[in-house]
Amino acid sequence: MSETISLVLIDDHALFREGLARVLESQPDLEVKGSTASAAAGLEIVGKVKPDVVLLDVDLGQERAIEFVQQARKHGYEGRILVVTAGVSDPEAVQLVRNGISGILHKHNQPEALCDVIRLVATGEVFLEQRYLKPLFQTVTPGEGEALPRLTDREVKLLRLLFQGLVNKEIADEMALSESSVKAVLRGLFDKLGVRTRSQLVRVALEQYRDQL
Repeated sequence: MSETISLVLIDDHALFREGLARVLESQPDLEVKGSTASAAAGLEIVGKVKPDVVLLDVDLGQERAIEFVQQARKHGYEGRILVVTAGVSDPEAVQLVRNGISGILHKHNQPEALCDVIRLVATGEVFLEQRYLKPLFQTVTPGEGEALPRLTDREVKLLRLLFQGLVNKEIADEMALSESSVKAVLRGLFDKLGVRTRSQLVRVALEQYRDQL
């Protein structure tokens, strides 16, 4: 990823979309490469410009965010998808997480907060607002009849902090560890749970370890 974070906006509310584009373009490290109201048009734009981050509303008129996410992944888009929404149901939030989104942020947040979250997920971090964590855990059924790898107390604590949207340095401060130690614990979790990205790690943790978290 370059120093400038490239963005595509997909939201069916024109005034919000255009206002958001102006806010984002005012930031020296953010660049809006395209915007549209529909998932179908969004897929075309994303295929052409391959942005670092897609900002995606949940309700796109007759379309839903999950349709875009699934099709984008099917067509090989490997960038980050940040859902920016006025609200999302618990089952739909779980479905979006399972399909590898990088975060969910409510539209009532200040523009500065959104810019910070964009920068966060662009680095590979995962951000889920606290309000969505409990419903996510409650709506996920852990696998049955499977011998799951045991998580250590340190790994459980790290996952809890990761779900709060903390970056490695903040996690290190909370756990009284060095950043290199945090990275080592994360690598161990990736290997143990058979995942390659933080979004996959969040999904597996929600599905299989909610009782411990």
